[in-house]
Amino acid sequence: MDMGLTNKTALITGSTKGIGKAIAFELAKEGVHVLVNGRDAEEAKRTVRELKDAYPSTSPRNAAGDLTDAEQRAALFERFPQIDILVNNAGIYELMNYEDASDDVWDKYFQANVLAANALCRFYLPVMLKQGAGRILFMASEEAVMPSGLMPQYAMTKSMLLSLSRSLSKLTVGTDVTVNTILPGPTLSEKVQHIVEGSFPNAEMTFAEKEAAFMAATLPQSELRRFIRPAEIGRLAAFVSSPLASAFRGVPIRMDGGMVPTIF
Repeated sequence: MDMGLTNKTALITGSTKGIGKAIAFELAKEGVHVLVNGRDAEEAKRTVRELKDAYPSTSPRNAAGDLTDAEQRAALFERFPQIDILVNNAGIYELMNYEDASDDVWDKYFQANVLAANALCRFYLPVMLKQGAGRILFMASEEAVMPSGLMPQYAMTKSMLLSLSRSLSKLTVGTDVTVNTILPGPTLSEKVQHIVEGSFPNAEMTFAEKEAAFMAATLPQSELRRFIRPAEIGRLAAFVSSPLASAFRGVPIRMDGGMVPTIF
């Protein structure tokens, strides 16, 4: 299906690995010129090369930088003053007991997961409104609406993104600019795959068997009974970024594998 995204430009934060990288490839598949962001400049360069090799008709570019740093954000804005799609994917997470989360930890998560994304929106939303079209996506988590208690400092920031998305959407009334949030469930990132492999060192088990055993032991509420693949989330993000999704406005779009109960 042609999503009408050819020659659009997208900035995807945290796009050198995991969900962000998958979104980059799915958008590039649709003809989007991707601005690859990550803190590691070499990883960003490598991802740009991979995108160019896979989709030579597109023009991916290196947008590496630490977006929690105001000076590096300003440099990014100067290099790329106009975009069509902003995907706020970058973020940090770790398992942590509430009593172990110091004020510095709370501040670190607020800066990385909320304020950096908000700063990008403050710059690019007026640009999109002026050009008459644009898409802003936040990547949240099922933790935003169903905190597990295993990482309260992370869950808090993801809940805040839902509120921010809704507030910004109110500023787009009557335009072709949309602001939405995707809430993925447990996803098979590189880090998660390493954890699953390490939990079952039995060489005779296939990864599918290890994955099923891990899900049964740790995430029995999942109806999917496997981890979501980053490419699946990437495809959804590409659709929501497209002109075909103009009626999605200020909404949390759940892709959680049935993790979160629905109350009708």
